[in-house]
Amino acid sequence: MISLNVFFYMFVILFALIGGMRGWARELIVSFSVILAIFINTVLENFVPFVRDILNNSGPANIFWVRVSLLIALVFFGYQTPNIPKVAATGRFVRERLQDILLGFFFGAINGYLIWGTAWYYMHEANYPLSVILPPDPNTAAGQASLSMLRYLPPALLNPPVIYIAVALAFVFVLVVFI
Repeated sequence: MISLNVFFYMFVILFALIGGMRGWARELIVSFSVILAIFINTVLENFVPFVRDILNNSGPANIFWVRVSLLIALVFFGYQTPNIPKVAATGRFVRERLQDILLGFFFGAINGYLIWGTAWYYMHEANYPLSVILPPDPNTAAGQASLSMLRYLPPALLNPPVIYIAVALAFVFVLVVFI
């Protein structure tokens, strides 16, 4: 059996390697898509009465699946956007120098943190609805380490109003750099 925090670090390293191969610009789009997913979940759960009522009446497992489905969809489109021929033809996503690879590695690690950390946080809030993933045991050192990491995961850090500022900064960055 593997601890969730070890699994988390494995994903961060895997995503960092992928980011080094893809380059920083493509990885930044994925980072912004995760921030957008957290923002949409926050807005839907707090400010849209219809969705809030439906989610409050459903079980925690259903809330988990709604949140993770939105996260997976936006991450998928974040990874696929630079592959669209019209977008790729602009030349903004070309990886030419060592600094592009190193920045891609850095942003890939951030994406591993954002994607797996967000999924893990949502899983914890839903009381681990997947049968193959067990909650951390607070009686063990690994379980205590996993539980202490929960307060540093993206949805815990990106509470309102911080998520609103993050979305605004992401859009400003996209407007200045990519358009």
